[in-house]
Amino acid sequence: MAASHVKLAFFSSLLLLSLINPSQSLSSHNIYLERQASILVSVRQSFESYDPSFDSWNVSNYSLLCSWTGIQCDDKNRSVVAIDISNSNISGTLSPAITELRSLVNLSLQGNSFSDGFPREIHRLIRLQFLNISNNLFSGQLDWEFSQLKELQVLDGYNNNLNGTLPLGVTQLAKLKHLDFGGNYFQGTIPPSYGSMQRLNYLSLKGNDLRGLIPGELGNLTNLEQLYLGYYNEFDGGIPPEFGKLINLVHLDLANCSLRGLIPPDLGNLNKLDTLFLQTNELTGPIPPELGNLSSIKSLDLSNNALTGDIPLEFSGLHRLTLLNLFLNKLHGQIPHFIAELPELEVLKLWHNNFTGVIPAKLGENGRLIELDLSTNKLTGLVPKSLCLGKKLQILILRINFLFGPLPDDLGHCDTLRRVRLGQNYLTGSIPSGFLYLPELSLMELQNNYLSEQVPQQTGKIPSKLEQMNLADNHLSGPLPASIGNFSNLQMLLLSGNRFTGEIPPQIGQLKNVLTLDMSRNNLSGNIPSEIGDCPTLTYLDLSQNQLSGPIPVHITQIHILNYLNISWNHLNQSLPKEIGSMKSLTSADFSHNNFSGSIPEFGQYSFFNSTSFIGNPQLCGSYLNPCNYSSSSPLQLHDQNSSRSQVHGKFKLLFALGLLLCSLVFAALAIIKTRKIRRNSNSWKLTAFQKLGFGYEDILECIKENNIIGRGGAGTVYRGLMASGEPVAVKKLLGISKGSSHDNGLSAEVQTLGQIRHRNIVRLLAFCSNKESNLLVYEYMPNGSLGEVLHGKRGGFLKWDTRLKIAIEAAKGLCYLHHDCSPLIIHRDVKSNNILLNSDFEAHVADFGLAKFLRDTGTSECMSAIAGSYGYIAPEQSVERPTMREVVQMLAQAKQPNTFHME
Repeated sequence: MAASHVKLAFFSSLLLLSLINPSQSLSSHNIYLERQASILVSVRQSFESYDPSFDSWNVSNYSLLCSWTGIQCDDKNRSVVAIDISNSNISGTLSPAITELRSLVNLSLQGNSFSDGFPREIHRLIRLQFLNISNNLFSGQLDWEFSQLKELQVLDGYNNNLNGTLPLGVTQLAKLKHLDFGGNYFQGTIPPSYGSMQRLNYLSLKGNDLRGLIPGELGNLTNLEQLYLGYYNEFDGGIPPEFGKLINLVHLDLANCSLRGLIPPDLGNLNKLDTLFLQTNELTGPIPPELGNLSSIKSLDLSNNALTGDIPLEFSGLHRLTLLNLFLNKLHGQIPHFIAELPELEVLKLWHNNFTGVIPAKLGENGRLIELDLSTNKLTGLVPKSLCLGKKLQILILRINFLFGPLPDDLGHCDTLRRVRLGQNYLTGSIPSGFLYLPELSLMELQNNYLSEQVPQQTGKIPSKLEQMNLADNHLSGPLPASIGNFSNLQMLLLSGNRFTGEIPPQIGQLKNVLTLDMSRNNLSGNIPSEIGDCPTLTYLDLSQNQLSGPIPVHITQIHILNYLNISWNHLNQSLPKEIGSMKSLTSADFSHNNFSGSIPEFGQYSFFNSTSFIGNPQLCGSYLNPCNYSSSSPLQLHDQNSSRSQVHGKFKLLFALGLLLCSLVFAALAIIKTRKIRRNSNSWKLTAFQKLGFGYEDILECIKENNIIGRGGAGTVYRGLMASGEPVAVKKLLGISKGSSHDNGLSAEVQTLGQIRHRNIVRLLAFCSNKESNLLVYEYMPNGSLGEVLHGKRGGFLKWDTRLKIAIEAAKGLCYLHHDCSPLIIHRDVKSNNILLNSDFEAHVADFGLAKFLRDTGTSECMSAIAGSYGYIAPEQSVERPTMREVVQMLAQAKQPNTFHME
């Protein structure tokens, strides 16, 4: 009682003192603010780079501490309670001084480039409730004193470089509700004690190197709503049946983690579950009928396993199902008719199974169908008429089945369609009017059917997005429509193996983006239109086995990247144009079985063509099969010819020598001017670092020497450099920067995005160095060079098959990250062996984003500024996507190796 009176008297005196002398209380407040400001300035000093807004973190500005960028104070504006500096382009380390802010409740650092270890002194922040360090480069083990963090509710360490075993100390966090250790390098097994964290409603351990069994004790986390354990982890055994006790679970993702065995029927108890992802594992046996009890399920993906049997009849009760993926299994039987009656179904993918029977006639009548892929089965019957009843269908893939009959006329009015693949069936009748000219269509495949009649003419001109059209090997006839020139975005046109007649329409020259043009094996007649030379991107041209006549138009030589030309088995005549010899890109040509005459030019590309390319032309001479006869020339004529040639050669040599001398003088002058200019502008270089660097721009510029070149490509020249610290780097000097330009057309912003990419299978961008004339990208150095060099160089034979498979999987993981997890999503568009680099352990790293395309949240896409691609390669989104991805997935599945593909 006496002690209470003493305390009361003390606080009364303190209150009275503050009323008598308020300046003393204010001074104490200012001192406390200034101390916190000093701590934050100390924290900022460990940053290597940061957003300019953090210049407000200045001790002289301490009175405005609570309005500093990323800082939040309590209600009295006295103590810092929250720091949110997420997505602020910060690199460097996090100073332990931050743990001196003892009143801190919320600390958010996500989306930066913090590196090295996270401060072990974090346990000093005993009031901390929210800690988010995701999407950084923090490394090392989490050997914190977790027992001191009694108030912590959220711990998010997703996508860092953390390693070691999963920390056991987190089980001491009694109030923890959200735990995310995904996207790191944790090894070992999942501790069974993780099943004791009763308050958890979110647990993610995906994307690590975890092994062993999934502990059944995780089934004790009955408050859990979301559980992610897949991707890169390789567990032994199967799915614990104890997971059937997670009655509050809404999202369960166990995809791509080497699970084996049966799907436990116990999962049917999870009646709150709306998402179940078990794809890309090694699950076997039938689909449990008990999954039909998942009354809340919206997305069910069991694809890419080894499941057998039928689709359970119990699935008829899944009235909220929007996505059903069962592709790449061994399922059989008929597709149940109730599938067509699921009221919310939007995506149905059952490809690469053994389904038989007909496609349910009412499929699409729910008016919600967006994607349908039933390809590579044994389905028969007609294509249902109601597939696009709701005018929402975007993807229609029914290829490699036994479907017959005509295509529904309604498909010609399905304006939402983007990709159509109906090839390799037994379809008959005509192509529906308007089907080829749908406004959103980018891919149309109708090859290997029995379609007949004429290709419909387009009435009116609507902008077309069509990039690939394959009508090959049908019974189509009549003339090609002039509206074929309306496909301004077309890159691949395959019309071979039909019965087309008449002339090739001159409108073919309007296809400014076409890469491949195949009209072989038809009855086309008349001349080859010279307008074909107006197709500047054409690389493959096949007009063989037609009835074409007349000469080869010289204008065709204006196609500077054509590398395949086949005009054999026609009635073409006159001489071979000598200009074709100057087409350096042309590596394969076939002029055989025509009526060409005269001699074969003996220079340029003609000297590389196979002699069989000229057979079947009786009036043509020059190949070893039919050498030309020059015996009619007299000795005097030959002497005169040789004399005149000698005079010409002498004059040419003199002119050549003078020209060479002049060029040398000009080159020397330009070199001197450029050197002076570089020296004059040496202080104008700007260095942007994406992590802590031990070197500056001067060290980078020292690498730009001729004897340091290790590669050249369409994007620029690559130099190897050794920094003062002994660290090797690769410096790429980009091409295509306009001289004297004061801007970079957004390149800097895009490089900033690439600098934030952190994935073990993507080459890390260390820094970006630029001035008005040059842009230099600094990458981590890959000592084993590119996959292309290893495969096709001297060491190719020593690359074992298991190493090749490992490289393929790792490259796929890198691309999968770019396509699905990166922000913004990125499509590489120039994937090839030379753009897969290998470190000292032959680990694959995807490189060279010269053709990358960002996918924005709006669904639109945006190309990078520094466009530089590879001759002969087609961007993935501009090619036939599905077969390539399936072939890779099937290859990996057959090799019984884990992979990361989730086909969408």
